[in-house]
Amino acid sequence: MALPAILLIPLLAAILAVIEPIRRWSDWITVLAMAATLCLSLVAAWDTLNAGQVSAAAGWLACDGLGVVIVVLVAFVGFTSSLFSVGYLARHDGHSAARDLGGYFSLFNLFMLSMLAVPLMANVALLWVMLELTTLFSAFLVGFNGTPEALEAAWKYAMLTTLGAIVALLGVLMLYWGTRVVGSEAFTWNQLISTASKMPPSLVWPAFLLILVGFGTKVGLVPMHTWLPDAHSQAPAPICALLSGVETSTALYVILRLFSVLSRIPGSEARPWFLAFGLLSVATATLLLLHVRDYKRMFAFSTVEHMGIILLAVGLGGADAQFAAVYQITAHALAKSFCFFAAGIVLLLAGNQQIAAVRGLAQRAPVAAVPLLAGGLAITGMPPSPVFISELLIIRAGLERGHYVVVGILAVLIVLGFAAIMRHVTRMSFGIPSVTTQPARMPRTCLAALAITALPLVLLGLYLPIGLSVLFQLAGSAIGP
Repeated sequence: MALPAILLIPLLAAILAVIEPIRRWSDWITVLAMAATLCLSLVAAWDTLNAGQVSAAAGWLACDGLGVVIVVLVAFVGFTSSLFSVGYLARHDGHSAARDLGGYFSLFNLFMLSMLAVPLMANVALLWVMLELTTLFSAFLVGFNGTPEALEAAWKYAMLTTLGAIVALLGVLMLYWGTRVVGSEAFTWNQLISTASKMPPSLVWPAFLLILVGFGTKVGLVPMHTWLPDAHSQAPAPICALLSGVETSTALYVILRLFSVLSRIPGSEARPWFLAFGLLSVATATLLLLHVRDYKRMFAFSTVEHMGIILLAVGLGGADAQFAAVYQITAHALAKSFCFFAAGIVLLLAGNQQIAAVRGLAQRAPVAAVPLLAGGLAITGMPPSPVFISELLIIRAGLERGHYVVVGILAVLIVLGFAAIMRHVTRMSFGIPSVTTQPARMPRTCLAALAITALPLVLLGLYLPIGLSVLFQLAGSAIGP
């Protein structure tokens, strides 16, 4: 019962957000809807933990360990982003379009609906449709401020990710062809896994490469990442939290699902592709972080880095590496949403996204400096951040399996990424205060969103509950044998 309600609540909230005169309360309707969705996602996680897999709607909706982790993360970041949006939109001095609260929150709920549907869809074709809908709804949110730069970023985002989706569609069609060859009727992940050993490798391998490149565009893997920094620099901060924290992970979810299918075909080995794309993404993002000038783009390049680390972890192979990959997905969602909330507060106070134009936040606006420093430390893996734990687990898993060169390169790149981000963050926080930074009271909903996000971010860096550890193990086992 929880799975259909997870999708129905955002749909209902999206409709209410554009109905007069209810639309004047569209912000708090969305907050309540996201809170209810989060509660239902936790119920689904509990059911999955007990049963291993749950389904609903005559089998059209299904969720296992990996799927429910994505659902909970999307719901949590959706709740905190909706709360942050309430105060952020009231204070942001952007284009007048930003005052259309009904339109914003209606799109927000539809975006959430599409992201939540991706890990819940049992049918692979419907999953592709839902993933493409995430682009449709979020593109309007990227360009919501209505400035020429925002519209250009939204157009670039829509075009590149749609082209990637078309490439991925060819891979999905080839997978479907493979299921028909072996006489399978259902086009679901479970059916693909059970029949993978019988499917012709000549169909599955091209499908894997097409989906890896196609959906890799949405994930932000190098060299298909070019839309990501532009979109994150122009979208409202709470939308950046969704785009970076969880939308990339929903697209990555599909690639990980396909990895579990391919790993069951005798003689097939997808790990070198994961290692190659992972290392390339981490290396490129690290170099870009050294020279970035916009702090929102800085966090966007960090997303490219983290998606590469997750892909690399899966490429290392083994249950420990897969567990670490799921841990990294969780840590990234929490830390990156926190970082963009902090960036949003800095933007409200400074009115400028250029790193060089923001100085002395610790003196003039500690309410912005503290979250910015904390976010920088969290996303770069400073203990006790869960990013530190996940990256340590990845390095240990790589060493245990003999990937010494790969692990060595990864460790150097992680250190360089840490130095690059903290160099920018400390310059913004300290030094001579800039004249553009004005002390001001922050909206309470923005501070509440930061506090709520910080709570699990700190706890998971110190302690992993047994139930969550078991859930991560279930999610890791769903990635591959």
